[in-house]
Parts: sequence; C-alpha cells; structure tokens
Amino acid sequence: MNEPQPEDIRNRLLVARLPAMPQILLKLLQLCQADEVGMTELAKLIANDAAMTNRVLQVANSAAYQRSGRKVGLMQALSVLGADQVKSLIVSGSVLQAFSGFPHTASLDLRGFWKHALTAAVVARGIAKQMDYAQSEEAYLAGLLHDVGRLALLAAAPAVYHINFQTPDNENLCAIEQRTLHISHAEAGAWLIERWQMDSFIADSVLYHHEDSARLETAHPLIRIVHLAHLLSDQPPDQPLVADIGAICALTDEQVQAIYQAAGAQVKLAAEQLGIDLAGVDKLAVSVAVASPLPAASPVQQRLTEEIRNRALIAELGQLFARQRDDAHLLESVRQNVRVLFDLDDTVVFLMNGGGQALIGASFGGQRQRLAELAISLTGSGGLAESVLQRSLVFVSQERGLLSLAEDQLLRVFGTQCLICLPIASSTRSLGLLVGSVESWRIAELKRQEKFLLAFGAQAAQALENSARERGEIDRRIARLRDEHLLDSRKVAHEVNNPLAIIKNYLGVLDDKLARDEPVAAELSILHGEVDRVGSIIKQFAGITPAPPDSVVEINQVINDIVRLFRGSRFLPASVQIIAQLPGQSCEITGVASVLKQIFANLIKNAVEAMPKGGRIEVINRGAVRRDRIDYFAMLVRDTGPGLPDAVMARLFSPVRSSKPGENRGLGLSIVHDLVQKLHGQINWNSSNLGTAFEILLPRRPSKSAN
Repeated sequence: MNEPQPEDIRNRLLVARLPAMPQILLKLLQLCQADEVGMTELAKLIANDAAMTNRVLQVANSAAYQRSGRKVGLMQALSVLGADQVKSLIVSGSVLQAFSGFPHTASLDLRGFWKHALTAAVVARGIAKQMDYAQSEEAYLAGLLHDVGRLALLAAAPAVYHINFQTPDNENLCAIEQRTLHISHAEAGAWLIERWQMDSFIADSVLYHHEDSARLETAHPLIRIVHLAHLLSDQPPDQPLVADIGAICALTDEQVQAIYQAAGAQVKLAAEQLGIDLAGVDKLAVSVAVASPLPAASPVQQRLTEEIRNRALIAELGQLFARQRDDAHLLESVRQNVRVLFDLDDTVVFLMNGGGQALIGASFGGQRQRLAELAISLTGSGGLAESVLQRSLVFVSQERGLLSLAEDQLLRVFGTQCLICLPIASSTRSLGLLVGSVESWRIAELKRQEKFLLAFGAQAAQALENSARERGEIDRRIARLRDEHLLDSRKVAHEVNNPLAIIKNYLGVLDDKLARDEPVAAELSILHGEVDRVGSIIKQFAGITPAPPDSVVEINQVINDIVRLFRGSRFLPASVQIIAQLPGQSCEITGVASVLKQIFANLIKNAVEAMPKGGRIEVINRGAVRRDRIDYFAMLVRDTGPGLPDAVMARLFSPVRSSKPGENRGLGLSIVHDLVQKLHGQINWNSSNLGTAFEILLPRRPSKSAN
C-alpha cells in the first residue's frame, strides 16, 4: 500500500471558515494612522458597535473606576478610562471576538493561550514606549496576534494539531509544524493577517517572531519589538532574564527588567476587563510537541477538497487582481501568486504585442531585466507558440526535440532543464504567457493541477482585459473632454474677438484725439463698456455669470431644466434612471436660477458617480414646509447607491481628498453647502447602504398679499 502524500495545509486553511477581523478594529487602525485620535473620534467609533459600547461602559462602571456607585455614560466613560485604555479595550476586545470565532476551540482551555498573548502584547507596548515608537497600540495588537497562526492551524487540521496546541511556543514547535504540516504557525499567522488586509508590517512581525535575533538587527522596529516581546513572554518566571536580551531594541537590562516586572499586573487587569479568569492557569499541564503525520484522505475527499479550494482561490484571485492599480502591479501580483500557489519561484510574464505576432517581456523581476529586449515570435513552431496559440499548458525541455532559439535562450537564462508555459488567456484569445523554471520531477504534479493553472491564467487575462477596457473608456472620455474644451476655447476666442476689435479701433481714435487735445470721455466710456463685455463673456463661458439681485426663481422650472439636461447628456449612463416629482402649484424663491441649477447639478453628478452599476435618482419638490417657524420649500435629491464612505461622512461639507483627478477634487459637496447658505437655506442628509438623500430647504418668497 502506498504511503499517502501529505496535503498542503494551505489548502485546508483556505476552506477552514476562519473568522474575519471585526470592523471596529480595522477602523481604529485607520483612525490612528490618519490623525491623532481624540475622544470625539473614539466615541463615534465605539457608539456604532453595541458590544464594544457595553464593554467600555462595563469597565468604566466597575469598582476599579467608580466608587460613588453612580453609572456613567459613554463620553464620561471615555474620560474616566482615558484614550490609551479605551484603545487597548478596542484592540483586545476585537481580537478576543475574532479568536472566539475560530473552529475547534470551544472544547479547549484557551486561558494559557490568552495569558501568553496578553503578556506579549503588554510587553510589546512597553518596549514600544521605551523606544519612542509612535504606534504603541500597533505594537500591542501585533503582540496579541503573534500566535494567531496556532489557532488557524488548529482550525485547518484539528486532528493533527490539537496535540501540539498546548505546547510552548518555541523553535522545537516550529520544526514539528514544518515536518508534519509543511508550514509553521508564524507563516500561517502572517498569511491570515494579510487576508485580513491589515498592515504588512504587522504580518511581518508575526512571520519573523521566531527568527534569529542576529538577522533582525536592522529590521523594522515593529518586527524587533514583537520578537523581543515573544522572548520575554516565553521567559520562565523562576529564571533570570538573559543578559543583553534587549540589545535588539537598544534597551538596557534594567529597562527590560522593569518592563517585564510591570507586565504581570497589566496582564491581570486586561484579562479581568475581557472577562478571562486566569486563576490557576500556571498549573495547567503543558504538553511536549510531537510529530504526528497528517491522516490520509480518501481520493474522493481529496478531489472534493481540492475543487473547493480551487474555486475559493479563483474567486479571491479575481478580486485581488481587480484591485491592482495598473498593469505593472497586476502582473507583479500574478507572479507573486503563482509562486505561492504553485511553488514557481522564478517566472517571467510576456504580453502579446500590438500585431499579435510576438511576445514582449512585461514583468520579470530584478534579475531578468535583459528579457525586456527579447521578442518571441509566434509565427514558428515550438512549445511557447503552442501554449499561446492553443491556450494550453505546455512544458518545454530538451526532450521535446529541436527547440526554437527563444526557448533555448530561456532555458539558459533560467538555468534549468524545463520550462512551464502557462497561457494568460480568456475563452476567446490569448493576451500573453507566463514562463517559469520548473524541475522535471514536478511536471506530473503540475499536470494534475492543469485545470487550476489554466483558470489562474484566465483570471489574469480577464483582469488585463478589464484594465484595457477601463483605459480605453478613460481615453475616450479624455478625448471627448479635450474636444469639448477645444470647442469652448474657440467659442470664447470668437466671441471675445468682437469687443477686442472695437477696443483696438477706439484706442487708435483715442490716440488721435489726445494728440489734438480733444475731449475723450465718450471714447473712454465705450472702452470701459467693451472691457466689461469681455469679462462678461469669459464669465459666461466659465459658468459664473451673476444674475440680477432679488430675481424670482421658479423651482419647478429649474428642476425640469436640470433633469432634462442630464437625460439628454452622455454623462448619464443607460443603467441610471432619473425622474422628477413636482407639485402642481408654483414654488417661487428669491435668488439666482443658475445657483440653484449648480446645486442640483453637483448632487445629481455625485449620485451618478456613486452608482457605477446603475440605479435610480429622484429629484423631488415636496412643496411648502415649516421648520423652526420659517416657511421653506423642501427639495430632495436621493439615489439608490451604496451610501457615502465613512471618510466622506466624517467631513461631509468640507473639502476632502477624493480619487477623482483634478485640482478641485473633493469640493462638490462643499460648494453645494456654500451655495445653499448663500440662498439662506439649509441642507440635511441621510446615507446608508440603501442609498443617500440630500434635503434642501430654501425660504419661500413672500406672497404679494403679505407685503
């Protein structure tokens, strides 16, 4: 009977239903990185999370903080605890929530795991503060998460890993993990943190916490902090600290000793606040790591697991590739993922040239720059051309017989006896080719994954096609805008030329009269008038022509005009519907029609851009309303989009950064707010994942009978 081949644990990790990190923690990290966190920002963040609000109130109202017996509210609780303590509660509570969601942990006593994690977190924060590392809460979080890979491995392989879960976190454990699971808990933890889309330095600090200290002397401070915190959290309580253990973080033995001694009380307090009872945890039995092989799976189960894993990966890869900001980053992501998924470390990506007759080097890494000069012809025979033209997986080696010159060159460039050729191809055409070095003994293994490899290439091709389509659309929009700008420039030049010609002629008349010492008042008046006309024309084309003061504006007419304008424009996609709902009676305000049009135009434009997949926009005149003893007309612009992002809502009517190009980006809602105020009105808003609505209140024009 053949011995079963060990299954790559990464396959199981992908289908283990690992929990997501709570959004409150991710938002806190963003908040900490964006700006100094104040109590107001913390209160807004916590108020949106009922569980965290209850936890903060429970701690603030506990006997440790309240002796009067009087209950405090959220803002008072934040003042009682202080910003640092509140941030620690959010971090610890979020991680506790995530840890509780891991499969196969319900039957285990996790108190020892939690004490170890909290000790590493508290020590890491102490080291960070001693080093003047700006993100001390980041260090605390990294310490909490440094062993999260053990939970991930337990979830993925409970039958094997439960034996080693309670063992000490040391190099012996890592060696056992590599021998039995082919991955260490440090690698699994870093992989999981990257999936949670947390900062890469947090992932690196988890990945390298078992690394030799000598290799980390010049590493990022967070990596060194977590490494030292790990060493101290594993320190037996009855043994003295190793001399110069803090040298990696430039700390003296006295500083390290002070941090280590203070950690116990802080860990006890953190555990109490989280509801973790650490009583007797030091007496729990500690097992010794053993090498237990992975159990053999049935062929049917293996195929089913592999199919589930592949489908999950393909879906995730499509999203990952779509997030890349340009083709260079996309192709680099393709090469990185082919290395992780198929263990192909040395690869090059070639893309089809414009004529479709050759392949040109597009992504090759720092060691393969000369391949940018290589052009692979597709008109001849050979494995490279076969892979591209037939959209098939091909292996190229000397055993195939006579090789093309390009194939011979690539074999020598890679220094290998075999190449794998993976087409980057959709169902209809090939866009390029990924070529990599592969050992001959791996060919059979990779052929078994042919379906998955081709699906991988198809996802890369789809991402390239989408990118090209988006670039084409952007180029077309830019071309239209360029044409429109050129046309507007010509119109301005044509219209301004008339008064300029008059001005030029009258300057000549003026010179003659001044030479004869004749009166020039009439000529100067004409010149002034023509200069004003030039300014008026320019303002007209710039869209800022002022209207007469105290003019009457009929709201229904303005709404009809603006809706008709958008319906007839190319800006409105076919997938977006815009309608107007108007009352039967006239609705007049005092103001400027162009200003009201500008308000509606900004709001409608934002709504269209918020619904790239289509939706509905309603422009509604609700007629007369009375608010705060003032008579208004109420208008509503609402859409069915995904709602405003948190960053926009935080500073809704202030100029904010936006992904839109141009110097005036992020000013639309700020301009709307200012224009409404100029009309002595009010603007209110409401936004959720069901859509966004802006209500505009403008004062009614007094009726003639009231005067």
